[in-house]
Amino acid sequence: MQKDNSGLPPEFADRFTEPFARFVKIEAAAGCALLIATCAAVILSNSQWSAQFLAFWETPIGLHVGSWDITRSLRHWINDGLMTLFFFVIALELKRALVLGELRDLRAAALPFSGALGGMLIPVSLYVPLMWGQPGMHGWGTVMATDTAFVIGCLALLGSRIPPTLRLFLLSLAIFDDVGAIAVVAISYSDSLNWMPLALAVLGVSAVAAFARLGIRSVPFYFLLGGVIWLCFDGSGIHATITGVILGLMTPTHGWVSDERLRAVLGRALSHPTGDCWSGDTIERRDLLRAGTALTEALSPVERLEMMLHPWAGFVVMPIFALANAGVAIHGGDLGQPVSMAIFAGLVFGKPIGVLTFSWLAVRVGLASRALRLSWPLLAAGSLLTGIGFTMSLFIAGLAYDHAILNSAKLGILAGSTVSAAVGLLMLFWLTHAKRIPLA
Repeated sequence: MQKDNSGLPPEFADRFTEPFARFVKIEAAAGCALLIATCAAVILSNSQWSAQFLAFWETPIGLHVGSWDITRSLRHWINDGLMTLFFFVIALELKRALVLGELRDLRAAALPFSGALGGMLIPVSLYVPLMWGQPGMHGWGTVMATDTAFVIGCLALLGSRIPPTLRLFLLSLAIFDDVGAIAVVAISYSDSLNWMPLALAVLGVSAVAAFARLGIRSVPFYFLLGGVIWLCFDGSGIHATITGVILGLMTPTHGWVSDERLRAVLGRALSHPTGDCWSGDTIERRDLLRAGTALTEALSPVERLEMMLHPWAGFVVMPIFALANAGVAIHGGDLGQPVSMAIFAGLVFGKPIGVLTFSWLAVRVGLASRALRLSWPLLAAGSLLTGIGFTMSLFIAGLAYDHAILNSAKLGILAGSTVSAAVGLLMLFWLTHAKRIPLA
């Protein structure tokens, strides 16, 4: 077979940069879909159809058989069910980046990890004193996370002016943030533990590891087993979305079929003469089927699942989540409530201060390395965008706050995320418009 030399020669680095670029493109487009869904939710919540729109998400859906009842509201299925898929994709991308991609170097990974740690701790240290002794103090987790899609969407507005190093830093930080936030949800915002379902969930996770070691590679089988594990966690009192993070981090990062074996299998299939030899129970047909399996299994499960599920998470799960949770009736008095001001302060001031301070400390003590084009002014401007909490903030707010103050909390999230996006974009535009970005 004649080799096709019409394209550029492949580089080893393409295996790492191309998945990252694909993830960023999907996140940027998903940010637009998320913004449209958010605007629609806010408009409908303040329209003449407000009551019907808000009541729709409380529609009970489920199954009741004898004493067994798994009936939940539509919003609950979205927040606990669909969002599990979102966290699964986030965990897949984190593992891919740490094992195969841009964060394989520990000192490179330490910078966004340190920034994410500061971006979780400092906002909480602002929120708790402001809310001390008041209803809603338990909602400190609301100010911890960064919305990946909105942050990458904001960077996309400035196009090629933004160095790839900043995109990588903010994307990695947001992913660390989200995984940390869901761990906080599982520990701090879960109900009292029910040990029997929890033991069954642990048994299910162990079964996943055992089946993987035995060589079972059927994706539908693992999705079915994941559904059972989700039900067990849901009944245990631990927030069921932790299922997505656990299974995502357990997904293998290496393909079953090596490059050499793939070439051999394809070569055998292509060596057969053309004609009608592919039909029937023939050696040629079996070789063709084997070649199809080899092509699929040459790619690691992490990469295959991420490519398959990431568009669904970005363009279906997150917009539906925004429609179900971003609906808030806007009243000027609500924005002045203590919970609104505490969330606003945590997102707008706490997040960038924490990200920048902990990143500087990590570089200063030698734990992390900073890329040459990721200057401190650029990193400071990018850290302002981390105050866009939106998706995770709304997610935690729905768990942490009583209905009486939930509306005020949502207003604080929307206001804080909007101001963070506006200020961050303005500073990035000012730095990049006149090329004011120093190299150090």
